[in-house]
Amino acid sequence: MKANVFEQIDDTHLTLTDWNRLIKGLTVGFTTKSGGVSTGNFTSLNLGLHVQDQPEDVRENREVLAKSLSFSIRKWVFAEQVHSNRIMKVNKSSCGKGRLNYEDGLAACDGVYTTEKGVMLSLCFADCVPLYFIAPKHSLIGLAHAGWKGTVKDIAGEMVRKWRLNEGIDADDIYVAIGPSIGDCCYVVDDHVISSIDKRVLDYKPIPYKPMANGKYQLDLKLLNEYYLRNAGILKENVLVSDLCTSCEKELFFSHRRDNGKTGRMLSFIGINEEVTL
Repeated sequence: MKANVFEQIDDTHLTLTDWNRLIKGLTVGFTTKSGGVSTGNFTSLNLGLHVQDQPEDVRENREVLAKSLSFSIRKWVFAEQVHSNRIMKVNKSSCGKGRLNYEDGLAACDGVYTTEKGVMLSLCFADCVPLYFIAPKHSLIGLAHAGWKGTVKDIAGEMVRKWRLNEGIDADDIYVAIGPSIGDCCYVVDDHVISSIDKRVLDYKPIPYKPMANGKYQLDLKLLNEYYLRNAGILKENVLVSDLCTSCEKELFFSHRRDNGKTGRMLSFIGINEEVTL
């Protein structure tokens, strides 16, 4: 189901309002490019420490966001994203990783999840697809970064399988939100990408890409991730999909493709505030 499921709260971020009722104390959302102190190509709320912005500006931007969310930046967990399908379970001992320096984040990891409150999971984005996972009955939360490489490596299904095997969570109990990312309106790929898609997910309709001239295709990366999720057993009615395109929404988001690689990063985030009582 594709809809404008993310609602802008202030200059700094949007939140997933439909999920707030599912877990008490849930803090979940996606940042914008506004409300920070960065300048130039990174104006103004760049939250990535790996894009040649001034590190002190990025750290201040992160503090601004954490204050807006009332969730201490010391409780956040960041990762070194490498377009893999590697997923790590984290706990409070991981809090603060990657907060001040990119190299200190979780190594070679594109998915994180936790069963603990007081841990804010976060990943960087500038066109790739943010995938949010919750199992409300179990207070389990997760987050994944799906560029085209992570998508065809089935990072979406990998999270579902880990929750099934390691946490005993049935797929029917898992809800997933697909956040703002580049849309098929702006995302053109070649035969190499299309040929990498698992043929089983192409049984779903409509096909998630449209042929163009010269071996090029418009690819709906959000829809493709939805199909991988459904192939992993996630119910269609348990999936929410944002209709926001990071490339089209120039005033709202950074975009790696639109900005020719010289741009900042948004953050996806999800955590359960341990100070909220049930």
